[in-house]
Amino acid sequence: MKMTGNTILITGGTSGIGLGLALRLHEAGNKVIVAGRRKELLDEITAEHPGIDALVLDVADPSSIARARETVAASHPGLNVLVNNAGIMQRENLLDPAGLQVSEDHIATNLLGTIRMTYAFLPLLSGKDDAVVMNVTSALAFVPYQSTPTYSATKAALHSFSESLRIQLAGADTGVQVIEMVPPGVQTNLFGQQDSEHAMPLDDFLTEALDLLREKPDAKEIVVERARFIRDAVATGSYDDVLAMIAGS
Repeated sequence: MKMTGNTILITGGTSGIGLGLALRLHEAGNKVIVAGRRKELLDEITAEHPGIDALVLDVADPSSIARARETVAASHPGLNVLVNNAGIMQRENLLDPAGLQVSEDHIATNLLGTIRMTYAFLPLLSGKDDAVVMNVTSALAFVPYQSTPTYSATKAALHSFSESLRIQLAGADTGVQVIEMVPPGVQTNLFGQQDSEHAMPLDDFLTEALDLLREKPDAKEIVVERARFIRDAVATGSYDDVLAMIAGS
């Protein structure tokens, strides 16, 4: 992925990693479109950061995705990068019947939302120079956290989806690069970790992740050092130990 001169759509762009990426990539000389459900937040971002555009989008709603695709195709025909970042992370009790709705909400947003966005926007990216689909997953795709079972499962599914997507797009000679970004726990409001000493400061994560992108523009995965031991737990034979460590956190 080149680091400047792109037109980039970022879902879940009103807070946390999504907003952080938007601001950093805007500063680096890219045209950035932040997408999110809440128009008032989008209006605040565009007012505070001239040059960033906004798009009302609910990735859990197929009709919202369809409208967004038509809007972007008309307003930003040069779109060449899609960052699938939108997601939710909530505690889920598998012994509580109410947990089923929590599970279904995670699947609709984290998994189906990313898949539907990819299907909708790939036709706009195919054949473009320096085209990229970036899927933001999680270190928990590789070792789950028992308190967020469906969240962890959706991220594992997105890892698998990203692998298949990469191979299919390469085989079809679309020119679209697929990058998986694998954050550790980061100090954002996604899971109420904004003040957690156990989570990585957001600015530190963004700096390391974007430095890795600059150093390795052809990378398949962007894994900061703090996430590496979880990402590689199976390969290093430490899976059971890491699983127990996460369960006790």
